[in-house]
This record gives sequence, structure tokens and C-alpha cells, in this order.
Amino acid sequence: MDGSTSDSQKKKMTHRDIEKLRRQEMSVLHASLRSLLPLEYIKGKRSMSDHMNEAVNYVKDLKNKINELSSRRDELQKELASSVSDSGSSSNNCTPSRVVIHSCLGGLVVTISSGFREQGFPVSRVLEVLIEQGLDVVNCVSTKVNQVLLFTIHTEVSDTTCIDLPGLQQKLTEVIP
Repeated sequence: MDGSTSDSQKKKMTHRDIEKLRRQEMSVLHASLRSLLPLEYIKGKRSMSDHMNEAVNYVKDLKNKINELSSRRDELQKELASSVSDSGSSSNNCTPSRVVIHSCLGGLVVTISSGFREQGFPVSRVLEVLIEQGLDVVNCVSTKVNQVLLFTIHTEVSDTTCIDLPGLQQKLTEVIP
């Protein structure tokens, strides 16, 4: 009988220790949750269940705020898209694309200005033409200023005299709509 009593005592002690650890973990988790809640949600609330309910309310409020902000973002994007398409179409008519090529030490600098377009700018086609002409593209920088896209492309070439600058300018102008 002594063996069975000590076994049951060991089980009780183990159960008590496990329960104590569980309560400690719950206490730590509760403190962490409480620290994440804004003061107005926990003010005057003392019990753990009140804090849990307020955490649920806080999450619901955050979801509502997210939905409101998402709707507002969508409205602003629609307004922006309509204003860009209105002003973008007029800037396309007023600002034709322009290509300027300058020689520099060891290569060329290609500068392209183009009116802002809904469908975008064919940068890949421009780079493709430059590579076909034997130029190594070092970098490409794009900037948007007053509905005009400016591209500056730095290239390297071993012999700039082998490049037909007017021909290259014509090819690039044809690639850009």
C-alpha cells in the first residue's frame, strides 16, 4: 500500500507543478495582452475576462478602421487614376517623346523625356535596342517631373566611333510610342 500511496502523491505533485506552470504562463500571456491594449480599453477593468472581452472589442474596432481606410484608399486611387488619365491624355498631346544622346568618356548617355502614359514606358525595348547596338548598360535612372517621365541611361562601349549616333537616336525614337 505504501507504493500506491507514494505513486498517487507523485501524480498529485506532478499535476500540481504542471498546473502551477500553466497558470504562470497564462499570467505572462495575460500581461502581454494587457500591455498591447490601449488604456481606454482596460481603464476601470480589473478581471482577466474583462480584459479578454476588451481585447476582442479592440480587434473588432481595428478591423473596422482597416476597412474604412481601405475604402478611402480605393476612392483616392480612383480619383487619382481619373485625374491622371484626364491630365495624362493632354500631356501626351503636348509633350512628345524626345531622345538626346551625348558622348561621354567610355560610353554614351541617353536621355529620354516622355509624357506620362497609363500603359507605361517601354524601358525594356529601349534597353534591348541599346544592347543590340553593342552598348553595355551601366545604369538607368527614371524620374517623374510634372507628368513627364525622364530617363537617363548610362552605357559603356569600347569604341564610340563605331556607333552611329543619329541612327541610334532614330531607332530609339521609333521604339518609343
